[in-house]
Amino acid sequence: MVQDKSLTFDQSSIIAAILYSILATAGLFYVNLGGAFLSAFVDGLGVERDIAGFIVSANKYGAAFGALIATFLVKRLDWRKTVKLLFLCLIVFDLISTQISNPQTLILLRFIHGSIGGLSVGFGLSIIARTYNPDKIFGMLLVVQYSFGSLGIFAVPRLVDAYGYGAVFGTLISFTLMTLIILPYIPNVKSPVDKTSTNNNLFKIPLNSMLILVLCALFLFQASNMGVADYAFELGKDIGLENSKISNILTIANLISISGGLLVYVLGTKYGRTIPLIIGISTASIFTFLLHYSENVSIYFLANTITGIAWGFTIPYLLGLCATFDLHGQMAALAGFISKMGLASGPLVGSLFIMNKGFSFIINIAAISLLIAMFLSAFVSSKQVDN
Repeated sequence: MVQDKSLTFDQSSIIAAILYSILATAGLFYVNLGGAFLSAFVDGLGVERDIAGFIVSANKYGAAFGALIATFLVKRLDWRKTVKLLFLCLIVFDLISTQISNPQTLILLRFIHGSIGGLSVGFGLSIIARTYNPDKIFGMLLVVQYSFGSLGIFAVPRLVDAYGYGAVFGTLISFTLMTLIILPYIPNVKSPVDKTSTNNNLFKIPLNSMLILVLCALFLFQASNMGVADYAFELGKDIGLENSKISNILTIANLISISGGLLVYVLGTKYGRTIPLIIGISTASIFTFLLHYSENVSIYFLANTITGIAWGFTIPYLLGLCATFDLHGQMAALAGFISKMGLASGPLVGSLFIMNKGFSFIINIAAISLLIAMFLSAFVSSKQVDN
């Protein structure tokens, strides 16, 4: 039976951590393809960079909407059955997207797809939040995302060149199918809350000032990083690099960035969260600013690599900090919503300014926003009891 299979791996094992991470990645895998996804629309559909940015942002805003819905449902629905249905729906919408070339229609389809994916990721994050050590598994989540993201960044531009823009959707379908196959083997977690407390509080979210501050930090961190990362391919083109060269550089950078999540998996909260947050976010800000000097290919590579490491190192601590505000995974699901709002808003801001202001303006906004996120998160972490 499915439930018996789910007991095969112990919840504290590294295999279980990988399985949980794949579950929480599938609905939002396109984010991990970085600029390859946006660039595929520029090259494959022949649209301008701003239009491609709108398509990508629609997908991510849909994900944010889905994650918000998940915040209210994670306490009520059986996660395994719900996620299985959501994954099947994702495949259907990706298949439909392969046949659409009209940008306006794609924006609508990708918003719906994102909503379904965001709902599934919300369930995945709430499950991780209820495990034995959420910070460590959130670290593994980044390892999984960077690993598969590196493969996608390497393969997608080549697949698009060979088969057209529909190849990006084929890549997403493949990952979703893989997750469906492993779904029965993902270990169970404790029930999020007793039934008596959910019947009358479906729309209740226990917010407080500290949680709001850390959610603001999470939003700024994700928006800043993604606003720059989604245009990494286009920045490479502007400095005279070919698609294959850019793909190789960003693939290697992504592979090295895996070390950020691995470090979190090894350290956990041994040194608390405050110091790691200060180190991680300040490093991201400094090396984001260095993208101003991308005409030097070595700096372009180094900046993308170090910001990737900092991203993979910081997000687990931000998500872990959010998870400390409740015991049921609801705040982790809410953090998923805020995170996706940031992931969507960064490229949207980039789309609004890329044509008139250029990359320099986007880089400056991102670097400053990261510093604000550092102060907010460090303040909240210092007030919370580090676990």
